[in-house]
Amino acid sequence: MEITNSWFIANGLNSLLIVIALIVPKKLLTIAGYFHAWVLGILVWGTLGWQGYTVIMFYFLVGSAVTRIGIAEKEAAGIAEKRSGMRGPENIWGSALIAILCALMTLFFDSSWQELLILGYVASFSTKLSDTTASEIGKAYGKSTFLITTFKPVPRGTEGAVSLEGTLAGVIASGVIALLAWGIGLINLAGVFLCIFSAFIATSLESLIGATLQEKSDWMTNEVVNVFNTFIGAFVAIFAAWGWTQFI
Repeated sequence: MEITNSWFIANGLNSLLIVIALIVPKKLLTIAGYFHAWVLGILVWGTLGWQGYTVIMFYFLVGSAVTRIGIAEKEAAGIAEKRSGMRGPENIWGSALIAILCALMTLFFDSSWQELLILGYVASFSTKLSDTTASEIGKAYGKSTFLITTFKPVPRGTEGAVSLEGTLAGVIASGVIALLAWGIGLINLAGVFLCIFSAFIATSLESLIGATLQEKSDWMTNEVVNVFNTFIGAFVAIFAAWGWTQFI
């Protein structure tokens, strides 16, 4: 196997990073989480190279940092992420399942569909980072929190709750990661706007799901909702881009 083979590089790089992550005192993932992240990282680099890997690493690092904003206050209020923000396998695949499916499908389609699938990959992470940022900033700094279905005031951390501060932060986050993807050549400039648009639609629908269905269904965990959320984000971006090409 040549050293330039992307799968060989993926294996070596991710193994090195996991060893370093296990050594450093501050853990961002559980032990099982690191193993699943190793698998995910290999699949991303093997399919989309360093560009795809850059996007997922940016999401992981920024998402982890955002989760820790105001962590003491959120823990005291009982609205913080479990394990003080450390991610486990369920969090990893809830956030990245749709993205990795888009990445893997690029191996089986021609260039025109590859572009759409890569857009879906980026849009799914734009959506998830928007959702994470909106939720965590809303919990920490939201002055007025409203239920999306009634717009009646509710406590911070309520499923389906939204705030102006969180919503604006989420839009900015989706734009930043989309701009990163554009800057490294994964998507074009139009794709940036599609990612922001699809992320806003998906996170709004995610809040609607949280307010109407999540509390009524035991199987609809946060991780399951995250899969729906990122699917909607990827689908809207892909469908909008595909539809645009049909009319030009």
